[in-house]
Amino acid sequence: MKIYNTMTRSKEEFVPVNEGVVNMYSCGPTVYNYFHLGNARPFIIFDTLRRYFEYLGYQVNFVQNFTDIDDKMINKANELGITVKELGEQYIAEYFKDAEGLGIKKATVHPKATENIDEIIKIVSDLIDKGYAYNVDGDVYFSTLKFKEYGKLSKQPIEDLVTGARVNPNEDKKHPLDFAVWKKQKEGEPAWESPWGMGRPGWHIECSAMANKYLGQTIDIHSGGKDLMFPHHENEIAQSECANGCTFAKYWMHNGFINVDNEKMSKSKGNFFTIRDIAQKYPYRVIRFFMLSAHYRSPINFSDDLLSQSENGLTRIDTCADNLKFYIENAKGSCDVDFSSYKQKFTDAMDDDLNTADAISVLFELVKEINTALVEKDLSKESMVRAYDLLKELCDVIGIFKEENNGSLEEEIERLIEERQQARKDKNFARADEIRDQLKSEGIILEDTPQGVKWKRV
Repeated sequence: MKIYNTMTRSKEEFVPVNEGVVNMYSCGPTVYNYFHLGNARPFIIFDTLRRYFEYLGYQVNFVQNFTDIDDKMINKANELGITVKELGEQYIAEYFKDAEGLGIKKATVHPKATENIDEIIKIVSDLIDKGYAYNVDGDVYFSTLKFKEYGKLSKQPIEDLVTGARVNPNEDKKHPLDFAVWKKQKEGEPAWESPWGMGRPGWHIECSAMANKYLGQTIDIHSGGKDLMFPHHENEIAQSECANGCTFAKYWMHNGFINVDNEKMSKSKGNFFTIRDIAQKYPYRVIRFFMLSAHYRSPINFSDDLLSQSENGLTRIDTCADNLKFYIENAKGSCDVDFSSYKQKFTDAMDDDLNTADAISVLFELVKEINTALVEKDLSKESMVRAYDLLKELCDVIGIFKEENNGSLEEEIERLIEERQQARKDKNFARADEIRDQLKSEGIILEDTPQGVKWKRV
C-alpha cells in the first residue's frame, strides 16, 4: 500500500515500525458541542483507513483522543452553569451517538486529556530538563527555536511563521513562536497540581503525551484535518521529538477541506452545520458515503444536490444486494459467473493512497455486472451467493453495507405479501390493492416477478 506522506510531500510504500502491526493516532474532537461537518470528514476517512488495514490482516492499534479541557470548554461550561467535566461527559456521549450512526468504529483507546495529567506533566518536565521549555511564573512554554527542524511538516520558513504569529498581551514568552505546554490557573478554572503550581495542559502537549503512552515513542501514522497541520501537528512534532530524541511519526496524513455550496464553512456565513443537523435530513450512511465519494486529500463540496446523488448511489448498491438476496432464495439456474476480478480492482484503488473514490467506482461496476447477469443469465445459486458475499465484503471495508433489516418487521411484510397473494387467488382484488397501498405508504414497493413477489424499501 502507498500512502501520501505530508512530511515528504510524496507517496511512499507503507512499512510499519513493527511487522504486522499498525499504530495510528488521529486527533479527536474538543467536546464542547456536537461535532460538525468538518470534524466528520477525518473521523470517517481515518476510520476507513483503519478498517482497510484490518481487512489486509494488520493488527491496528488506533488511538483517537478527546480534548476535554480548554478555553472553549471553560467558556461554554460557564455559560451553561455546569462544570467542565459535566460538559465533556455530555458531548462525549453525543459524539458516540453520531459516530455510531456514521459507522465509525470505536478506537482501540479514546483517552481524555484530563485522565492523562501525570503523563503530560512528565513530558513537560522532560522538556524543561533538556532545555527545550521554560517556566514563567507558572506558565511553561516550549522554546521553538531550539528545535532546529521546526516548520518541517508545514514547509514554512521560520521568518514567515514569525510574521504570522499571534502573541497575547498577557503572555511573557521569549519568542513569538513559543507555545504553552502548561498554563497557570486563572480564577475559577479547573486545575491540577504540578511542579510549577496549579494549572492545566496546553492543547498541543496532550496529543504528544497520549500518543507516547498508548502507542510508543515512534508511531506509524498520525492523521487529522489539513487545518491541524500548523500549528498543532508542527508543535506535536517539536515537543515529542525533543522529549524523546527520535522520530515522532513515520507517516503524516491530512484530509482536504470541506466547502458548503462552494463556500468555506463558517458560522459567520450561516453555512455551519453539525452532523446532528444534517442527519435530520439525510441518513447517516448517506453522509458517510458522500464523504468517501471523493479522494480524501481533495477538497469536497457539500450541497443538497450532492447529498441526494450520494443517496441515489447508495440506493443502487442496496437494491443490488436486496435483489441478490431475493433471487438466491428462489434460484433454479445453473449458469456460473465469476465476479472475483472486482476484488483486485477494489484493493488496487485502496492501495493507491486510500482512493475511496475509485474504490466506489469499482463497486458500481460490480453492481452493474451483477444486475446485468441477473436479467440476462440464468445464474446458479452458488454464483449469486458469491456475488452477494463479495459485494458485502467490499462494502464492509469502507463501512457502507446496509445493516440487516429487523427480522420481526420483515416477517410482517412477508405475511402481508402472502395475504395479498391469497387475496388475488380468491379474486379479492380490493383486499390485494389495499395491502399494496398499505405497504406503499410505509415505503415498501412490491414487484411481481416470475420467481415470485419481490419487495424493496424506497
